[in-house]
Amino acid sequence: MKAQRFFGAFSALFVVLALTGCGSLAVSGAPAEPLVVVAGATGGTGRALVSNLQDQGYRVRAFVRDADKARVVLGDVVEYAEGDVRDIETIVAALKGADYLVSSIGSSRSDPANNPEAVDFGGVKNLADAAAQAGLSQFVLVSSSGVTHDDHFLNKVMDNVLKWKFQGEEAVRASGVPYTIVRPGGLVNAPGGNHQLTFAQGDTTSGTIAREDVALICIAALGNQFALGKTFETFSTEQPGVNNWDEKFAALDAD
Repeated sequence: MKAQRFFGAFSALFVVLALTGCGSLAVSGAPAEPLVVVAGATGGTGRALVSNLQDQGYRVRAFVRDADKARVVLGDVVEYAEGDVRDIETIVAALKGADYLVSSIGSSRSDPANNPEAVDFGGVKNLADAAAQAGLSQFVLVSSSGVTHDDHFLNKVMDNVLKWKFQGEEAVRASGVPYTIVRPGGLVNAPGGNHQLTFAQGDTTSGTIAREDVALICIAALGNQFALGKTFETFSTEQPGVNNWDEKFAALDAD
């Protein structure tokens, strides 16, 4: 009888705790959506990333230099963190509470301070080091095909931009953060999700790809064990169809 009274009282306490929300016994509900920080969020590929991340149920925090200006482009449906990829402390602050980081940053010929060395290398290195420091689950970097071709015409007309992008990649690989590096071909503004995409390695092929398809690849890589520690080029084909992301990632060699 004493045992019955004890367990009866315990059951009653359990019910009270559950109803009032007190104590750890009342913990319930679905986990919060993963938080993805997007660097380069106001660019063409960045906007596609933000839109598709939201469509797929992720929380998005845009890492931007001016939140007011970015809000004109992205609206009020995302979080904002102000900073500069050239200042690692602002990146560290922006990554607090985040699960993933995706970067589609790029240098600008209109601003000498945003040159390839400072942004495509220095900025990417800061992002990778900050992501490693924060213990993020993954850093997905949008780089470029052709980065291993020193004689590429873009190096001649854009201050060795591809050389610096490759150095940025190397910094990511050396940082210790789990990563995926996507090297798209020439970026075009077109709807994504309509064609089969080619994944290749060795930086020997070329082509074009829709910015939205690049965004879809980056999002598919998030949390995907088959995508970790891999670098690859990607291009669009004329063949329609749905891409099997696990199959494509799994076929790639790790770095």
